[in-house]
Amino acid sequence: TGASTAELTVVLVDARNGVVEQTRRHAAIAALLRVPHVVLAVNKMDLVGYEERVFAAIAEEFTAYATELGVPEVTAIPISALVGDNVVEPSATMDWYGGPTVLEHLETVPVSHDLAHCHARLPVQYVIRPQTAEHPDYRGYAGQIAAGTFHVGEQVTVLPSGRTTTISGIDLLGKPVRSAWTTQSVTLLLADDIDVSRGDLIVPTKDAPETTQEVEATVCHVADQPLTVGHRVLLKHGTRTVKAIVKDIPSRLTLDDLSLHPHPGQLVANDIGRVKIRTAEPLPVDSYADSRRTGSFILIDPADGTTLTAGMVGESFASPEPVKDAAEDDGWDF
Repeated sequence: TGASTAELTVVLVDARNGVVEQTRRHAAIAALLRVPHVVLAVNKMDLVGYEERVFAAIAEEFTAYATELGVPEVTAIPISALVGDNVVEPSATMDWYGGPTVLEHLETVPVSHDLAHCHARLPVQYVIRPQTAEHPDYRGYAGQIAAGTFHVGEQVTVLPSGRTTTISGIDLLGKPVRSAWTTQSVTLLLADDIDVSRGDLIVPTKDAPETTQEVEATVCHVADQPLTVGHRVLLKHGTRTVKAIVKDIPSRLTLDDLSLHPHPGQLVANDIGRVKIRTAEPLPVDSYADSRRTGSFILIDPADGTTLTAGMVGESFASPEPVKDAAEDDGWDF
């Protein structure tokens, strides 16, 4: 959950144990969630005699693994949290290391990803209709802008219906503005009286994503209950929740060597794999590589509301060849 919105992740490794399965899983999650900066903090260097060769071997192994996953940047730092070596102040006992301390790196790492320049997306959270004497005809569509910038006069499309109109006004904190951008909570006023409800997505007509009922994604399964082929779930995408069914699980990632185990039949807790999902209603989804906000979703157990799986739409380092099945649509009731 934290990594899904993070610009940097710190992977902590015990210098005595080196790179273990949990380390690989954390690296895989950072790669899947497109975290642009990864810090490898090799801890407990005091327990290995502050040996440079120990640190170098761990850093080389992890960096090679992370690079194969597609992690764009790895910064390895040898530390001892117990005595504070290279945490805030440089270590006097590791003079062979000339890089930044953990705090120095966190304070200086460039954070350049600007969601305001992505394709604009507004998931509708609430329809505001006061119907008071002061505002008899007011109808606004409220939500937090997930990506991009909206402008008054811009032509927009409401998905999944596909109806088009123009933004006639934008209200921000009760005052009209000419434009609004990512993370601002706003109310859009539309020129035409069209049917818009919670769960709809308002997008610029020129940058509208396609709607689909066939979602292919890489997922991290987080529940104790396995995710199986044929599993009926709820899929929550933005502010919209729809019924869905797991059509296929083409592959599961083996963390040791990054190989793909084909058609495992199920994913258990902490597994990472590819899934094909059919939804009961069309969804306007982006590729996760294009938008971390509108390219992600979660699968929910309809029986008790438990979160089962976190998903990232589109291609990833774990993408297998598409699986073709002539009978894949047989037997579905939506």
